[in-house]
Amino acid sequence: MPDQDVELSRAQWGSRFGFLMAMLGAMVGAGNIWRFPYVTGENGGGAFLLAYFVLLLVLAIPGLIAEVAFGRYAGKGVIGAFREVASSRGMVGLGVVVLVVNVALMSYYAPVVGWTLYYAVHSLLFTFTSAGFAPEAFWEGFRASGVWSIGSHTAVMALVAAILYLGIRRGVERLVIYAVPGLVLALVAIMIRALTLPGAAEGLAFTFGIEWGKLGLGQTWITALGQVLFSTGLGWGIALTVGSYLPDYDDIPIGGGVFTVIGNSSIGILAAFAIFPIVFAFDLDPGSGASLTFVSLPQVFPQMAGGALWAILFFLGFFLAAFTSAILITEVSVTTLSEETRLTREQTVIGVCGVIWLLGLGSAYSPGVLNFLDFVFGNFGLPLSTLAIIGAIGWSMGHLGPEKLRVLEINRNAGLYVGSIWGPVVQYVIPLVMLLIVANYAWANFGTPEMIGGIAVFFGIPVLGYALMASLEGRRDPIARDETR
Repeated sequence: MPDQDVELSRAQWGSRFGFLMAMLGAMVGAGNIWRFPYVTGENGGGAFLLAYFVLLLVLAIPGLIAEVAFGRYAGKGVIGAFREVASSRGMVGLGVVVLVVNVALMSYYAPVVGWTLYYAVHSLLFTFTSAGFAPEAFWEGFRASGVWSIGSHTAVMALVAAILYLGIRRGVERLVIYAVPGLVLALVAIMIRALTLPGAAEGLAFTFGIEWGKLGLGQTWITALGQVLFSTGLGWGIALTVGSYLPDYDDIPIGGGVFTVIGNSSIGILAAFAIFPIVFAFDLDPGSGASLTFVSLPQVFPQMAGGALWAILFFLGFFLAAFTSAILITEVSVTTLSEETRLTREQTVIGVCGVIWLLGLGSAYSPGVLNFLDFVFGNFGLPLSTLAIIGAIGWSMGHLGPEKLRVLEINRNAGLYVGSIWGPVVQYVIPLVMLLIVANYAWANFGTPEMIGGIAVFFGIPVLGYALMASLEGRRDPIARDETR
């Protein structure tokens, strides 16, 4: 029985394709289909895209390579990985930071996935092409209905629990190897249709036309940084967890980071190709914000030939993207807690999904709660989590720092070679950028309740994590000594 428990807790990906689809499925979500187009529209199109791609190359690729390699090096979940490299008991508490931020992010992301499920179901019911359909009233009615908002959130968490209950190979891998290619095919089909619409050329010109003056604005770069973190999942603990299920002999850490960034950005561009030609063809506002996907686009489908089919493709693809991300975000907590407690994986899945469902009720019911949590954890919690993981890699692996990880995990058996410049990027560049993000948001929102909440999160969670793990790790030591004897 003990051997069986170990096998269940440390399963491995059945194929490299399954691992890559899991990485891509985790990172491609509402950040690409919903957030990416409207943020691009609000920030001038091509200038924002250029800043975004520069930061992908400078930050996301080296950061994700580091996180995947760290996961395989440790072969454990978040807290176990930090224990492998921590210089003190309390430093293991930085793993608690990642775990808390991950659960908090998922608690308000799950209701957003619920929105996509609600719209996907209504696309199958041909609601968006029915006579008298009013997109704004439909959206406002849904958000004002506690029954539908909480109901869709509940349905999403039940589906997440069902997939995770089946395990890594039978659940997660089987879903992503079909869902991610299905999403790409749906976006390609919509893009082809969108590019044939009159006025589509204006959408392309907006997407790729660069207003060079906007590249001199700090807001453009800060927003691009936020989108890089949101859409690639750097620092969420996802890449670490997914990487922990890699076989020791696999040479995938480099490819995992590069493939994820290229695939992620490609799907974001596909979404822009699919959305902006439609936006300009039907004279919509590209800077209309978060309502672009849920209010502006649904009014277009009745005006398109075969509009019901395009609505189904778009919203089913949107749901698949958001749902696969939700699966992998939740897996971070499931993997870690199943290793750190006496609970089985199945018990952990039920417990974690139940906690996330309960914490997400406020965001599902109230847009104000969701917006507050998104500001606090998106702008302060996520950079904090990224700092914790990158800090562990850059500063907690002995005197060699990230060089040890580069030699032992990244370049071993690899067809590509990562040079020594990677180390300083991980040690200095990425942490400095994260701190600049936090400082910028704190300064721009000085004195607001959101800023106060963000600062409390940024400094409070590490203190609590340190104190908790200093206590718990102290209790573990005598047991470890007894087992050694």
